[in-house]
Amino acid sequence: MAHLDLGPVHTGLLDCIQANLAVLADHHHGPGTHLRLGAPLGLRSWERPADGLPTVDPPLTEHLTTLPALVGLRVVDHTRLTRAELLAGRAADDGPRYVVADAYHLPWLPYHGRAHMPHSFLLAAGPDGWHVTDAYRNETEWGPATPGHWVLPEADLGGLTTADVVELAPADLPPLSAQPPVAALDPAATDAYLAPYDACPDRARVLAQLTVETWLLARTRKLHATYRALFAGRADGPEPGPEADHLRAWDKVVEQTYLAHRRVSRGRAEPPGVVDRLRGVLAADRTVFGTVPAPAGPPAPDDGELRRRVAAVAADVLGVPASDLLGGAPFDSFPAFSSFRLVEIIERLESALDRELDADELIPENLRRVDDLCRIAR
Repeated sequence: MAHLDLGPVHTGLLDCIQANLAVLADHHHGPGTHLRLGAPLGLRSWERPADGLPTVDPPLTEHLTTLPALVGLRVVDHTRLTRAELLAGRAADDGPRYVVADAYHLPWLPYHGRAHMPHSFLLAAGPDGWHVTDAYRNETEWGPATPGHWVLPEADLGGLTTADVVELAPADLPPLSAQPPVAALDPAATDAYLAPYDACPDRARVLAQLTVETWLLARTRKLHATYRALFAGRADGPEPGPEADHLRAWDKVVEQTYLAHRRVSRGRAEPPGVVDRLRGVLAADRTVFGTVPAPAGPPAPDDGELRRRVAAVAADVLGVPASDLLGGAPFDSFPAFSSFRLVEIIERLESALDRELDADELIPENLRRVDDLCRIAR
């Protein structure tokens, strides 16, 4: 089985459910597609059955309701299978399936035999064993979880009892301009989310869970900020300024929460203000992310002849599918891109259109996507 490419995936921005949806999204629609997972930002929580504390980690059904459509995927089927059913009747040419199972039973993860949590991966049969692809990245107290590919004998999956298996197929991917970043950040939601953490007398339990919560919240903010930059035409992420400063503040909250958790778990005093610091960065979210950044420029109609001609020229120069470029992937997300290739795209486009483009508009940062060139060429 040919491995799916993990290189373009921003693994440090994604949680363990998003990471392998990202692999499939980029496989079907081109590098950078997965960043659309960051378009919406909010603060919605669910009650944990174990202790009643709220969590921002949605159940799998909620993930599958909201995430695939953002990245041009659709759920064809979702089934809970036993291990025997999961592995039965698979052929090497069937392709990978998106699977969610308990990380406790997955031998390539540091959680193996140590911690229970839902975790996604891509699984396919091969002549030499079971091929696993997993794009998840994280530092844990037991060592790092790193993206990679593994070939496992069936015995290595022997700990699995059941798993969720989701069949995903490519769907239409709207142009980037049709997915503006949206932040729905209600102060009342923050109060409702944090009140149980303030009130719970079991501080060890509170801080243990808050280490998970702050990690998830910080990653979603970084993903959202990266998508905002992409929407605004900056392929290299947030610029120095308020957003970058705010993301550093989130990193500090994650570090302080983990430090507090470790101290209390060792029987030491809880450092003051953990929940208040979290409340502060959640409030600052509304200031930093409360407006929609201006897009790189007004796009040409999605089905216009001009878009198709521009995409065809750029795709030929870069050696990539035109559909990836029509889906909004920036030129510089492909390994073949360089300043030489950009000049070649411009010159060949001028030849194809039989006219010169406005020289005042030919600024490199404004020439990253098909729609940028369409705006100049119209």
